[in-house]
Amino acid sequence: METRAGDPGAFARFDLTRVDSPAFVVDAARLRANLQILAEVRDEADIKVLAALKAFSMWSVAPIIGEYLDGVCTSGLWEARLASEFYDGEIATYCAAYKPDELAEVCRLSDHVIFNSPGQLERYQPILDAARAAGQTFDVGLRVNPLCPCGEVPRYDPSSPGSRLGFPIDQLTPEIMAQVNGIHFHNLCEQDFEPLRRTWDTVFDVIEPYFDGLTWINMGGGHHITRADYQREELIEFLRDAKEDTGAEIYLEPGEAVALDAGILVGTILDSHWNGLPVAITDISATCHMPDVIEAPYRPAMLGEVEEGEAIRLGGPSCLAGDVLGDYRLPVPAEPGERFAFLDQAHYSMVKTNTFNGVPLPSIWLWDSDTDQLEQVRAFGYEDFRGRLS
Repeated sequence: METRAGDPGAFARFDLTRVDSPAFVVDAARLRANLQILAEVRDEADIKVLAALKAFSMWSVAPIIGEYLDGVCTSGLWEARLASEFYDGEIATYCAAYKPDELAEVCRLSDHVIFNSPGQLERYQPILDAARAAGQTFDVGLRVNPLCPCGEVPRYDPSSPGSRLGFPIDQLTPEIMAQVNGIHFHNLCEQDFEPLRRTWDTVFDVIEPYFDGLTWINMGGGHHITRADYQREELIEFLRDAKEDTGAEIYLEPGEAVALDAGILVGTILDSHWNGLPVAITDISATCHMPDVIEAPYRPAMLGEVEEGEAIRLGGPSCLAGDVLGDYRLPVPAEPGERFAFLDQAHYSMVKTNTFNGVPLPSIWLWDSDTDQLEQVRAFGYEDFRGRLS
C-alpha cells in the first residue's frame, strides 16, 4: 500500500490535546500559503483559478479562499447552493448527469453549466431556453474525455477504458461544438505538469478548428500546483501559450492543491491487544473518516512517526473487519488515552466522512499557526447520526 507523504509544517508543534477526538484541525496560515501560490500562478499566467468544492468544502474558510481565487467549481445542485451561499466569485457547475427538476436552479446559481454529453445538453435545451427567458445568464460547456490515460490508479483515471466521465473527444463534430461556449476536461489526479502537457497535446489537435467559437477552456483539476516540487514556471509558460494560441479564457480547478498539507486528523488510542502482532483500536475509522484509505488504497502519513521500533496495527472502532488504518511506529506509547494524528487530511477526508455503525463524526477546528488562535467551528452529535436515518 502506497504511503502518501505529508508535510507536518507547523503541526509539528501543535498540542494534540487542545482539541477533542477525533477532530480535523485546519491551519489557516498554511491554507493562505497554498492560495497565495495559486494566485501567483493565476496572475503571472493571466488565467482564472477556481477552487473545487468536491475536494474541500469547509465553508467557514470561504472568506479566505475568496481573497485569492476567482470562484469555485461545483459538482451539482447542493454544492452550487453552498457556493452561492458562502463563496465569492464565479460558479462553474459540472455534473455527470443532471436531474431535470434540478437543472433550472443550477442555471440560476451558476455562471457556467457544463454537461457530460451532447445528448443530455440537447435533451435539456428547453430548460436552458426557459432559464434564459427568465433572465438567467450562464455559459454552456461540454466536458470531453481526452482518451489519454495519465493516471497511476485506473479508478481515478478519467481516461480509463469505458470511462463515464466526459464525451469521447474523437466523437466531436462541428454540430456539437456549435452548441457550446466552452470545453472542459479533467484528466489528472494528484499529478504534476507533464501529464497536463500530454493531455493538452491530444485535446489541442482535436479542438483547434473550433478555437474561434470558444469563449473559455477549462483544464479541470488534479494539478498538484502547491506541492514543493511542482514545475510552476513551466506551467505558467504553458498557460500563457494556451491562452495566446486559443484566444480563450483559460481556467484551472485545483481542489487538493488548495488544502494540501493544511489539515490533520487527530485521534486517540482506545484499547490494545496482541494477535500475532500488536493491535490498537482508535476512535478514527478508516471506513467512516478516511474512506480513501480503503478505496484508493493508501497509507496516510502519521505526524511524528518514528523510524525504529515495533509497528502497531491501528484500526477503527467499527465492526468492519477491514477497518484498518495501517501499521505504524507510533511517536507515543500504544496505550489507551494517547493522542496521535494523520497528516494531510483537510481535503477529501472531511467531505467523505460518514456515520456507518454509529461511529461519531470528527469535530472541525480552525487553527492559525501564525497567531496560535484556535476555534472549534463545528461539533457533531447523536442528532446528526439520527437525522440521516428514518
